[in-house]
Amino acid sequence: MVALPPDFDLRQTILMDGPFGPQETERLTHALSADVTQIELLRTAIGELENENTSGKLSPAGYVRLGVANYLLGHYETAIASLKKGDGGALALFHIAKARFAQGLYQDALTSYDAAQKAGYNADACTLGRAEVYCYQAQPEEALKHLDKLQGAIEQTAEYLYQRGAALSQMLYDEDGNLLTGQAIKFYERAVAIDKNHPGALFGLALESERRGNDEEALDMYKRAISRFPTHSGALFNLGVLYEDMGMYDQAIVCFQRIADSQPANQKAKLFFKDAKASSEMHIDEETQRRRDRMSQILNQPVSDFELSVRSRNCLKTMGIMTLADLCSHTEQELLTSKNFGETSLVEIREMLALKGLKLGIFAQEKQTPEVFDVSTLSPEVQAVLENSVIDLNLSVRARKCMSRLNIQTIGELIRKSADELLDCKNFGVTSLNEIREKLATPPFDLKLRGE
Repeated sequence: MVALPPDFDLRQTILMDGPFGPQETERLTHALSADVTQIELLRTAIGELENENTSGKLSPAGYVRLGVANYLLGHYETAIASLKKGDGGALALFHIAKARFAQGLYQDALTSYDAAQKAGYNADACTLGRAEVYCYQAQPEEALKHLDKLQGAIEQTAEYLYQRGAALSQMLYDEDGNLLTGQAIKFYERAVAIDKNHPGALFGLALESERRGNDEEALDMYKRAISRFPTHSGALFNLGVLYEDMGMYDQAIVCFQRIADSQPANQKAKLFFKDAKASSEMHIDEETQRRRDRMSQILNQPVSDFELSVRSRNCLKTMGIMTLADLCSHTEQELLTSKNFGETSLVEIREMLALKGLKLGIFAQEKQTPEVFDVSTLSPEVQAVLENSVIDLNLSVRARKCMSRLNIQTIGELIRKSADELLDCKNFGVTSLNEIREKLATPPFDLKLRGE
């Protein structure tokens, strides 16, 4: 990779009117990979070029710089549109080929590589590009034919070594029946030795690590692979799957979203994004339920399990306080009004509750008389809706099971419940609560839960 000069300025490289060719694009890639904060500078430069475009001042060369910048961010469709408005030169044609390859438009990519080479772009780079296309089209023999045409210094580059390894990994066996996987791995390792963050070679090595069950090693390689721009979509996808398997749903969502942003037609990425989001919400629901279950176990503990004085025990028994939940439903003042219950007993109770993370009076509001739902103020049409079955809401399986557990038959019975009362139901979490809120708010219902 081309070394960055000490005075390299990413923004000025994009905006300046001077030379802008393969060396500059490689320096841009190097700068972004070395310091991810440079992305903001790249976006700023893109914004300035787009402003010139809006005002009609952007030159053909400016369109090429704008296209290359968008390509580096993975905005392939936008990149192609700008590059086509460029000067028609070799650099623009080469990056159109790269962008089309990234979109999976392999035949278009081959055509563009041919055009770029004819226009004067480096022939070896175009040949490597064609080899990669053939490899992704599951034609490794054709890929190797193109690689065999290359001679000299190009054979010691990370990209060449990666391409040869990728082709061998697809062929599996040589003419003598020998397994080629080992050879492929050696090529990948040589590529990484030259370029420690080469995305393709790291992707190949990570796949092998996953096959051997070394998920931690694969995770590290995928993370290194996606540090290069534009980001390797295969590494992003597999990293997202690994994150999901590890229960790290937020990170998985980011990976799948990045693929969907750069490849709007990628339905697989959209499906995995949706599944990861659903898993994340379910995970949150399950965690919430586990916390509620743990708290319920604590609150249901009998006060007789604790070492209290005889006076305190007798007082609590007289007041009908049997569990910690009962105790937390009473205020300090209520306890002090009980006969023979004084400050000493109060301090004893406070200390006992503090050990469980509780205190007196935290559930006192729950003893209040629940608000009465007055239907007389509603129109006859709405009153009629309240008699409808909750089945009419077309709820999910989880939400329907909760309705069954709470013996809620009609919509009227449902809206008499508060959100907290629903959340107390086993396996009913925030996702199901939001679902019910949305269903109730939809015409012809236009209703809310009690207290909302």
